[in-house]
Amino acid sequence: MEKISLKYPVLLVHGLAAVDNAFFWGRIPEKLEEVGVKVYHGEAEAWGTIENNAALLAEKVDEILQNNKCQKVNIIAHSKGGLDSRYLISSLGYGDKVASLTTLSTPHRGSKIADYILSNEIFFKPLVKDFVKIMVKLYGDESPEPYGILNELSTKSVKEFNKNNPDYPGIYYSSYFSVMKKWSDNVTFFPSYKYLKRNCGINDGVVCLESAKWGEDFTLIEGQDEDDGICHTDMIDVTRHKVSGVEIPDIYINIVKKLSDKGF
Repeated sequence: MEKISLKYPVLLVHGLAAVDNAFFWGRIPEKLEEVGVKVYHGEAEAWGTIENNAALLAEKVDEILQNNKCQKVNIIAHSKGGLDSRYLISSLGYGDKVASLTTLSTPHRGSKIADYILSNEIFFKPLVKDFVKIMVKLYGDESPEPYGILNELSTKSVKEFNKNNPDYPGIYYSSYFSVMKKWSDNVTFFPSYKYLKRNCGINDGVVCLESAKWGEDFTLIEGQDEDDGICHTDMIDVTRHKVSGVEIPDIYINIVKKLSDKGF
């Protein structure tokens, strides 16, 4: 397999309700390492707020720079991880330590699913909140804040977030987004896909197309099969096999090839 020469290491940043292990990243880290890329994990919390996770990412970036005697990292972030990374860059002053930020399926303009949950009182009943607390504890976070994250991901909150976290000059920002073509592409997302389809059109079961676009380059991944799409979680290779004719790790290999061509 042809090797890819990157100037800076890659930091993978996961999203909401995910952790850094082989299940949530599938074959991606292994395939990147096979082509010669140094890969690190953000090790942020599954249910941590944007600010708290950004602080954890700051520690990781400092560790990577010290261990590799380099000046910057390339960040590749999925879903909410993209917002955590943008906060790291713009609010925590790490702009000079990041060469590029590539986001996949990140709600850069907020989540209409979060809006829906916040407007529906059933999700705030004591029994539901107790159930959520139990589920969240399974991830082992030190400071989980599931309801705080919902507020952060609302379209109103992210609009304010964008004002306070503008893109940092000199960083290459790019974004990727996949598309569900029908509800049965992943039945887990059946209710959310149908809701988003009515309210914002094209979506991946979690994020709307228009919310995911960010940066100077945007790539839409529709899959190769006319009837089958690629959902939100497919983009981190959870299933570990082709989806709509696409090997998910190949998307990441193409990302690092592009970064290499740009001198990052």
